[in-house]
Formats: sequence, C-alpha cells, structure tokens
Amino acid sequence: MATSPTFAVSPQKQQALLARMIELNIREEDIEERFVRSSGKGGQHLNKTSSAAQVRHLPTGIEARCGRERSQSLNRFLARRELLEKIARSRGLPGSDDEKVAKLRKQKNRRNRRSTSKLQNTDTP
Repeated sequence: MATSPTFAVSPQKQQALLARMIELNIREEDIEERFVRSSGKGGQHLNKTSSAAQVRHLPTGIEARCGRERSQSLNRFLARRELLEKIARSRGLPGSDDEKVAKLRKQKNRRNRRSTSKLQNTDTP
C-alpha cells in the first residue's frame, strides 16, 4: 500500500482529505498525477515551472486540474480535493459546496419573498 502524500497545508486539512478519500473508498494507487504549466499571473516563475497539478481517478476516468496557486504542493492538494468532490457528485452524494449553494438559494428566496411582500403592501391604496 502506498503512503499518502504530504502537502503544504495544515495537518487538519490533510486528515480531512484522507478521511474523505476513505469515505468515498478511493485509494491513492487509483489516482494518476501529472504536472503541467500553469497560466495566469506569476510571470517568469510560472513560465519556467510546471506547477499546475492534473489528477485523474483511473477507475472512473474523472479528472481535475488546479493551477490556481504558485505552489505545486498546494495545487496537488486542491486538485485532489476537487477530484473527490467531482466523484462524490457523480455518485449522487452531497458535496461540501452543495450546502453552501443551498444556503445561498434559501437566502435569495427569503429576500425575494420579503421584497415582493413589501411591493404588494405599497401598491394597495
């Protein structure tokens, strides 16, 4: 069994990632990792290094790519986290951003109801 890689993040975040992998029954051996050139701001540093991480879950073929940060280690972590979210969504499981989206949708509906009721109250003579 391969050891789990270490990333430039807090130990709590690494443990959370490992726990999510166990929860989804994904092994490190099932993940293929490549490094490619990033794009965007960063100048000469980005042009000289391959800091973007591209990961693929071999059994499902689902891919995720992250080149958001200048650090290769941080991009590896973020790409894995994104990959796990994609796999969870493909299996019909709720993701971490699903809760945020539901909360925002609920707030928007509440605001809409409030504004509609205010308009109706001002329209009546």
